[in-house]
Amino acid sequence: MTLDKRTRGEMLAHCGEVHDDDGVDPREFFKSHRSHKKINRKTRQLCAQVADTLSLVLAGEFRDQLLHNLQVVSVEPAPDASQLAVVLGADASGTDIDVCQILDRLDGVAGWLRAEVAAAITRKRAPKLVFQVIAIIGDKGTGQ
Repeated sequence: MTLDKRTRGEMLAHCGEVHDDDGVDPREFFKSHRSHKKINRKTRQLCAQVADTLSLVLAGEFRDQLLHNLQVVSVEPAPDASQLAVVLGADASGTDIDVCQILDRLDGVAGWLRAEVAAAITRKRAPKLVFQVIAIIGDKGTGQ
C-alpha cells in the first residue's frame, strides 16, 4: 500500500486524532503556487500580443472590406496557450452581417493570420487560432 493511500484506521493506530494534514505528502502541502501565477501572467501577455497583432493586421493589410472592418474583442486561451479563441466584432449598424460568410473568409486567411502572429511573438510554436464572430452595435459618431 502506498503512503498516501492510508486508511483512517491505520492513521488512528499511530496517533490520537486525525487532522486535515495527516497523510498528505509534505512536498505537495508546502509547495509554492508561484509557478501557476507566472504561467497565467505569460498566457495573458501572449493573448494581449496576439490581440494587438491581429488588430493591426485586420485594420491595415486586407483588401477584403468584409474582413477589414472586423475588430478584435478578446483573445483567450482555449484550453491553454497552444490554442487561442479570438472573438471578433463585426459592425452591425446599418447593414446585416453574414457570420457564416465572415467565418468562411477567415478560414481562408487563417494560415496567413497565424503566420503574422508567429512573426510578432517569440515562441517556439505559434498558437492555433479559433475564430468567433459577434455583432457590435455602436455609435461611432456621437463622441461618447
